[in-house]
Amino acid sequence: MFHKVLVAEDLDSISLTVVQILEELFVVEIHHAKYCDDAFLKIKKALHDEVPFDLLISDLSFKPDHRKNRFSTGEELIDAVKKVQPNIKTIVFSIEDKSFRIKSLFNNSGINAYVSKGRNSIPQLKNAIKNIFYSDEKIISPEISHLLKDKSILEIEAYDISLLKFLSKGLILDEIALEFKKTGVTPNGSSSIEKRINRLKLYFKASNNVHLISITKDLGLV
Repeated sequence: MFHKVLVAEDLDSISLTVVQILEELFVVEIHHAKYCDDAFLKIKKALHDEVPFDLLISDLSFKPDHRKNRFSTGEELIDAVKKVQPNIKTIVFSIEDKSFRIKSLFNNSGINAYVSKGRNSIPQLKNAIKNIFYSDEKIISPEISHLLKDKSILEIEAYDISLLKFLSKGLILDEIALEFKKTGVTPNGSSSIEKRINRLKLYFKASNNVHLISITKDLGLV
């Protein structure tokens, strides 16, 4: 069984439940973080100390407060963690039910399991932890598994997600191009980015960029 696990969750009641599940599975070392930034620092420190975490269990939504954070969502946390520790196993434990976002978490963020918070979430989370320890099989709660089978859903790439996020922050084409160039993301030319935006607008039947962001926010993409 996993030896060292980090739980990223801002609600104490849920965190305590997850910790109880891990204790029942005889996990030796359990850590907790209420902020994504704190969770990321714990991951980096563990790597530096050469005692890395085996598993990260994270919610997606973290309630904002007075504290300013670099990472505000579980998705951002997981993406950052995967860059410094690509092989860490990850489970998302959330109420999110938007197909685009869940597909992106598997396809782009490389999560191992998605457990939906609900009536049967405790046994499902326990089974997910056991299953991903023994295999590389992707696990998803039965009640939302149909979301990944919907062939009508466009396979949104990580590039599209980043592009939409930059648009939602109000960046113009040249600014987005600069951000992509900084991180080595391609294509990063203004004309290529504009074509990609137009492609997304056509698919989502958006009349303009504002409409596009509104639609994709409703779908949970940004």
